[in-house]
Amino acid sequence: MNNTRFATVIHFLTILAKSPDQWLNSDWIANSIQINPVIVRKELGLLQEQGWVISRKGKDGGSMLGVPSSKISLADIYKAVKNANVLGKKNLNPNPKCSVGKQVNTALDKLFTETDEVVCAALSHKTLKNFVEQFA
Repeated sequence: MNNTRFATVIHFLTILAKSPDQWLNSDWIANSIQINPVIVRKELGLLQEQGWVISRKGKDGGSMLGVPSSKISLADIYKAVKNANVLGKKNLNPNPKCSVGKQVNTALDKLFTETDEVVCAALSHKTLKNFVEQFA
């Protein structure tokens, strides 16, 4: 995954987990990460779809965790935001006349899948609660 989505979403969820029973608005969350509130709202929409965050609109609106942080594994978060393989992307047009080129993407598919499985296995033993406990 060659972007900051995982880190950004972990940041959001950590803020929400550290502020139980408080409605935090997207501007406040965005300020913590120093990103555009539009990005926060987009990602919060994804987190709502997962059932992890609840939100309300209006002057006193905002978002909060909808489930205990112990119920969200880091693997679940990774899978929700994953949009690329850990190892990157394959070359799209290898030469089919080359002995390597005609087979390399099949071998890479297997390697990429295995690597993602290792990452998910490692993250599955950690919860958002475990991560949040690092912050006093």
